[in-house]
Amino acid sequence: MSNVSIIIPTLNEASSLVQTLRQLTVLCPPAKEIVIVDGGSTDNTIELAKHCLHFFPLNIDVQIIKCSTRGRAVQMNKGTSVASGDILCFLHADTQVSNDIITVIEQTLANPKIVCGGFISLMTGSQTTRWGISLHNYLKTYYAPLIFRPYSFFKGLRLLFGDQVIFCRRQDFLDCGGFNEALPIMEDGDLCLKLSKFGQIRLVNRVVTSSDRRVARWGAIKATAIYLYIGILWGIGVDANYLKKFYNDIR
Repeated sequence: MSNVSIIIPTLNEASSLVQTLRQLTVLCPPAKEIVIVDGGSTDNTIELAKHCLHFFPLNIDVQIIKCSTRGRAVQMNKGTSVASGDILCFLHADTQVSNDIITVIEQTLANPKIVCGGFISLMTGSQTTRWGISLHNYLKTYYAPLIFRPYSFFKGLRLLFGDQVIFCRRQDFLDCGGFNEALPIMEDGDLCLKLSKFGQIRLVNRVVTSSDRRVARWGAIKATAIYLYIGILWGIGVDANYLKKFYNDIR
């Protein structure tokens, strides 16, 4: 049995959650537990999650909890408060992972110099793969900290985002204060900045896939422009609460 707790924040994820949970039933080795933290879904996310419980192996604990306050940072902190694993893995409800991800996570963190890790995110839809945007997302893991935090970059800082399936040790997460619940977006980047004080952040050379629903709604050019705009302004210190208005929720 592994010691990895997978935490999934949800909000109206009925269209994506079932496929994600089905993949988690065949992880080899399995996760220690799955914690689904719902932020007040108005669709049938919770009902579908409960239905999927019947398909999980008996040796995997699956919890579904409700969070009174909406927001990924709040929900993921809530999930951490009930999780029991020594390693935390934060998984978006629309992200698919390989069946050996637990082994990869544990092997990565076996290196005491590595404090946090994530994967290469490939953005896909039902009929397309967003190669260009996926490449840009890969590159910004490196160029964003190199430009805005060069000293930290050479000490091991890499900038990861939620669709890259961030994982870290529970104790390091608690020691750095966890996710900043005041941030409506960029809570993942903020976590990386805080964790980098404890060690290196590693982009693992493995692929996970995430929904392209935001790009499909905006279009590739507009999406790239928004990502760059938000990234640059956040990098120079603009308040994330201001940046949130450019990054509306899309389900």
